[in-house]
Amino acid sequence: MPKAVYLHIPFCDYICHYCDFNKVFMKGQPVEEYLDHMAVEMKNTVKKFPYDHIETIFIGGGTPTALSASQLDVLLESVNDTFHPGSHIEYTVEANPGSVDEEKLSVLKNAGVNRLSIGAQAFQNDLLKRLGRGHDEQEVVEIVKLAQRMGFDNLSLDLMFGLPDQTMDMFRESIERTIQLDIPHVSSYSLQVEKKTVFYNLFRKDQLPLPTQEEEADMFELLISKLEKAGLQQYEISNFARPGFESKHNMMYWKNEHYYGVGAGAHSYMNGVRRINAGPLKKYIQLVDENGFPYTEENELTTAEKMEEEMFMGLRMKKGVSVERFQEKFNIPLMTVFGSQIDQLHDKGLINLNKGNISLTEKGLFLGNEVFSEFLGVVEE
Repeated sequence: MPKAVYLHIPFCDYICHYCDFNKVFMKGQPVEEYLDHMAVEMKNTVKKFPYDHIETIFIGGGTPTALSASQLDVLLESVNDTFHPGSHIEYTVEANPGSVDEEKLSVLKNAGVNRLSIGAQAFQNDLLKRLGRGHDEQEVVEIVKLAQRMGFDNLSLDLMFGLPDQTMDMFRESIERTIQLDIPHVSSYSLQVEKKTVFYNLFRKDQLPLPTQEEEADMFELLISKLEKAGLQQYEISNFARPGFESKHNMMYWKNEHYYGVGAGAHSYMNGVRRINAGPLKKYIQLVDENGFPYTEENELTTAEKMEEEMFMGLRMKKGVSVERFQEKFNIPLMTVFGSQIDQLHDKGLINLNKGNISLTEKGLFLGNEVFSEFLGVVEE
């Protein structure tokens, strides 16, 4: 049964130059109609795929805080009526600097939201402009301090590295500014140039001056060092937290648990089937009206696919994949399935074998994709 809920709000006040997520400009969109259809999808989904208890809720986008305070209230009322979150669950909303004020934060807090994921990305105004972000560095500071004053103590900040014309000194400054804000959780990813983005078009024209792979690796090494010295431990390749502030929601993905996905373009994993919702708003609304569900793809995973996912998702976590848990889930020893690959990776110094877990070494953290690919297409049905 699903223990986690992801809800997608595709509306944005601006479109970032690197973003390939499902999103649309807010202006002129049928926002209220969309929220109504999300409520219908929620009700239909839990009726068809019941849950026992929900442990995490995450509202992402897009930009959820692009909604007005009254629209946020409508959304959160639907969520709470459907999933009945208790005070013990992790309840996260993505919040962008520049689109949040005290009124919206009050709506979130009154609805039970207890964690904010803040999209800072950088602390240099020129770089933020280059990314197409709609805020400046001061607005990052302001939203963090406002949220802290209002009692949000579980905050996460997003930082990016490997950006166009980004230097080591710039990234060092962003890390240090983050540490100064007393943030208990940081997510930091290197830039991936994706199709259908402004950056992709510039990249194809050779007009995107990116750091070298060596410089990017140095940035990642600096990130790990400075955050761990500040008490934020790396618990997943790209995520760092003080003890007790790890993202429970993302852990559901990395542990390959089942979860609901609600909204345009959302993905879900229920009863061993991965589903993808229609992305375009009109199509999403039409399918919910016609079928009660907006699915455009349904893929029932084979046992082999589940095993592969267990490895390359689980190895993202610092503690790695549990040998005992693998045996419990698949009724076969992990080494019987992937022993050859594990031995080879261990010989290369990329994975550890200890304490009943298979995990990445320090070297393996920098070569994660190389490790993960070794577990694909191995198991025969």
